[in-house]
Amino acid sequence: MALLGRAFFAGVSRLPCDPGPQRFFSFGTKTLYQSKDAPQSKFFQPVLKPMLPPDAFQGKVAFITGGGTGLGKAMTTFLSTLGAQCVIASRNIDVLKATAEEISSKTGNKVHAIRCDVRDPDMVHNTVLELIKVAGHPDVVINNAAGNFISPSERLTPNGWKTITDIVLNGTAYVTLEIGKQLIKAQKGAAFLAITTIYAESGSGFVMPSSSAKSGVEAMNKSLAAEWGRYGMRFNIIQPGPIKTKGAFSRLDPTGRFEKEMIDRIPCGRLGTMEELANLATFLCSDYASWINGAVIRFDGGEEVFLSGEFNSLKKVTKEEWDIIEGLIRKTKGS
Repeated sequence: MALLGRAFFAGVSRLPCDPGPQRFFSFGTKTLYQSKDAPQSKFFQPVLKPMLPPDAFQGKVAFITGGGTGLGKAMTTFLSTLGAQCVIASRNIDVLKATAEEISSKTGNKVHAIRCDVRDPDMVHNTVLELIKVAGHPDVVINNAAGNFISPSERLTPNGWKTITDIVLNGTAYVTLEIGKQLIKAQKGAAFLAITTIYAESGSGFVMPSSSAKSGVEAMNKSLAAEWGRYGMRFNIIQPGPIKTKGAFSRLDPTGRFEKEMIDRIPCGRLGTMEELANLATFLCSDYASWINGAVIRFDGGEEVFLSGEFNSLKKVTKEEWDIIEGLIRKTKGS
């Protein structure tokens, strides 16, 4: 997502050496964005260019669901830059076509756009047939289509539950099984990647449908990593922490109130970037990762380990307070 809208973020994302945690971007007299990054983020500046060799995906075909915006667009951009012929799919064909044209014009490699609602198995079947017709059997399959919203669980309706699980769990299953069967028939291997979330393992309140569905996606991919390796297919998972994209943050943090709280619990002191996620994704889907199968990669700047440690909140204790605490501990006799 763009922090400030697509055009402005495109400029901001090319600043790998930003001066520090208190950054302001403005237009005239209007402040558009103030960075909330913590001071330690200066040690963890993101690298925003592809890390793999330029021809790493030359001659390969990549299929990306949810490829028109956000993380899907970023991964498609990197794959195309590295030589892949990409096919992107989502429900909004106008957005898809615009993204395909934008990326193709930058990379010189063809990007195809196919309208597909992953909730509809018949539509998924036809999409896969069209994918094979226009580009060939895929070497890379990224299940990125997702849906989420925040809500107290007691306010959920059956339709709210069904909407999320149909996209996330059923949609991933339909795409994976349809492509997998075609690959088995053609005796061709591929690298599959699922984008889930750090709370897929732990669960999380207020996003219960997403948490449940993402957990199912992870179980599905680990199961197939064990079963379909014999067909030349491998399956891996990325669990992203907070990465500011328009699609996610417009529903999960619509007021911006929780962004600073999120950064406060990330040891690296900042949100992740789409380019970093795209670098990890392209590596896992590349031949450089051919012995990585069934892996779950946590990509969150250390957020999960911070939240898991019972005493990690003691980072708020000042030096002076520690002096007092140490003195009291030293005076303690016995148990």
